Amino acid sequence: MKYFKKRIDKPLGELLIEKGIINRAQIKKALKVQKERGGLIGEIIVSLGFAKEEDIAHVLSLQYGFPYLPLESYDIPKELVKIIPKQVALQYCLIPIDKIGSTLTIAMANPLNSQAIEDVEYISNSEVQIFVATASDIKKAIEKCYA
Repeated sequence: MKYFKKRIDKPLGELLIEKGIINRAQIKKALKVQKERGGLIGEIIVSLGFAKEEDIAHVLSLQYGFPYLPLESYDIPKELVKIIPKQVALQYCLIPIDKIGSTLTIAMANPLNSQAIEDVEYISNSEVQIFVATASDIKKAIEKCYA
């Protein structure tokens, strides 16, 4: 299993402020909500309407160096979805997008979920390469591919 190292050692909220996506008052509100309810700060920022999913995905890509992949026009080969059961794809909000040799490429909304990566490596008997995609793009792709 891999451990993730930030390429940019700043919190997600700080990067969103620097990019002009949110302001300090919005991050304070989001952090307050996170403290009360728990959850991922990026998802909270989106749920509060302060940013779009794509904004969060782009900043996560920048922060950790994972490439961003918009899935709306991406064709996922049918044989790939047989590798990962639908329940696993839904549970971890991920979808397989390519396989070359023993490397399976997946798109996931939370690329830091090491348990998801570990489970996919075990299920697929493959090494996993990660792309970031929005949760809504992944859910649409799951519904289309596993129909």
